[in-house]
Amino acid sequence: MSENDNMKKGINRRQFIKFSAASMAVVAAGSVAGCGNDSDSSSETPAPSSPETPETYIPKSALPSSKAWKFGIISDTQWTKEDDGENPASCAVDIINALNAKFVEHEVKFVLHVGDLTDDGRNTFTANNTKTGITYTYSVADAMGIRARYVQELYNNGIGFFPMRGNHDDSQSAAIEFNNYFSQTTTGIHNVTSVQTAAYAAQNPDESYLPDIKRTKTTSFEMGSSFSSPSTALNGLSYSFDYDNVRFVILDTFTGTDGTAYPVTSQQSWINSVLSSRQTGTHAFVLSHKGLMTQDHTDIIFGGNPSATTPGQDEFITSLANNKVKYYINGHDHMHDRSYVYTHDGSTAKVTQLVTASDSSKFYTPANPSNDQTYCGGLRQKLISQELYGIGYYIVTVDGEHVTFEYYSAPSYSADSITTTPALRFAKKETFGYSLKGTDFLIAYGAPYTTVDITSTGGTRAKILDGRNANVASDLAGRRFNIEVNAGFYSADDATSSDILSLKGMDYTMGSTVTDVFTLSMSYTDTSITDADIDDQTFGLAKLNENGIWENAVIANSGGKAEFVKGAWTDGYTLGTWGVDTTSKTVWAVINSNGFFSAVKGI
Repeated sequence: MSENDNMKKGINRRQFIKFSAASMAVVAAGSVAGCGNDSDSSSETPAPSSPETPETYIPKSALPSSKAWKFGIISDTQWTKEDDGENPASCAVDIINALNAKFVEHEVKFVLHVGDLTDDGRNTFTANNTKTGITYTYSVADAMGIRARYVQELYNNGIGFFPMRGNHDDSQSAAIEFNNYFSQTTTGIHNVTSVQTAAYAAQNPDESYLPDIKRTKTTSFEMGSSFSSPSTALNGLSYSFDYDNVRFVILDTFTGTDGTAYPVTSQQSWINSVLSSRQTGTHAFVLSHKGLMTQDHTDIIFGGNPSATTPGQDEFITSLANNKVKYYINGHDHMHDRSYVYTHDGSTAKVTQLVTASDSSKFYTPANPSNDQTYCGGLRQKLISQELYGIGYYIVTVDGEHVTFEYYSAPSYSADSITTTPALRFAKKETFGYSLKGTDFLIAYGAPYTTVDITSTGGTRAKILDGRNANVASDLAGRRFNIEVNAGFYSADDATSSDILSLKGMDYTMGSTVTDVFTLSMSYTDTSITDADIDDQTFGLAKLNENGIWENAVIANSGGKAEFVKGAWTDGYTLGTWGVDTTSKTVWAVINSNGFFSAVKGI
């Protein structure tokens, strides 16, 4: 039967046997070249020497690659003055300990804290301890010392910690004590004995109730390089540093060590300099405690509200856009929220703002009308995703030109505040990111995904042929959520017949990896592909599974029925239909998941 006859059939017995063999191989091996495996797995399962034994060949890859590394993000570790016996000095120690365990589990290199280290630690304050019935008086040094003490679990595991202040840490005294307890923001030296000795000496009435975090690693270690600050008064408060192929720029807009506040506008020339001077082909993230356009708080990094009368905003966003900063990351709003934020001046300059989830006893609700509608006529912000009332953290994987964010959260069981930490059952809620040489496509509600069309430097073309954004959700102000599709390429490896597409961002239901149904097509140039490979259904569009094995892309579908077509895709094919078009030299499949995709022989 010719290609033009669109030969359509289900997965044949030979392919079913091969899938079964692959699955058994994974079970037997335990972990076969899983994601992040540094080994070259191509020699472990060589291509079959004859077509009689194709089931012995399992095409594998190791992505992210061996050069990939991770960092974590945490925010707003505040606790109210009503201490339940596990959260001294208005610091959410119970949550911090749980998150530290997760960061150790994920094997991150360091953790970034985007401000509000405690709730009341900017000046001397009192806090009621409901377990002892005693009201304690804490100094600023006590509060900063408690926060530094409960970084020790990270230090014990060789994990660095780079914090910043928030509005709850805004005072001259807090600036001085911040530098005393977190001197790594100027030197890169972590776990300094004199510092941690002082941290363990801070007043801690909950010491007998909390896990005893001993200093099992007593030597200091260095992490980060090229440290810089904009001025003496902001030394170590606003700072930038490099790690591997990323430059981090941390902005403090609060009272400096000299008792004077330094707004962003006073730091803009330094920001421009540190962003523009980094090496070509590297990443940059800019972080501060307050946002550009948040959902509950009207106050932003530039002042009281985001209206056009608040100076400095357009210059800042334009600087980030011109210097290819993809993400501006902040806390303060105590919710997970991701959006595009634009300038006021009608230009196309924008940045993706990531507002990080609460790690405190407090949670906030978005305004209705939204702050964008109230102050900017609804013109400056496009929503992408949002989750309210969760305790969360972020794992960011940097793999060469590729960056992947993973957001994890646990429910707080409250829409306002909690008085004790609930059982924290964290689950991955969404995955997003970008590639420096890739393309981001913002798809509005009801719009087609067919604008997604990208070609690699190696000549592989990936295109979405059909499907629409069917996300009916909206925020409390009635604004629809857009979908940001992130597409980029890895080079082909020994197992693939095309470059490898990294596709993410289409799964918009929190906690689910299922996307809208769409058809993905990829070109191939492998001249070794035969009619027998196609007729036997052993060549096609493949997706990399969690064990690092390439399998038919439709295997990862939720629902649908696998049916093969020898020929071009046609409108109307249902979920699970897949095929090879030898005329256009493309493989395609109707799927509903994201991940790594490629044309692969031997699936």
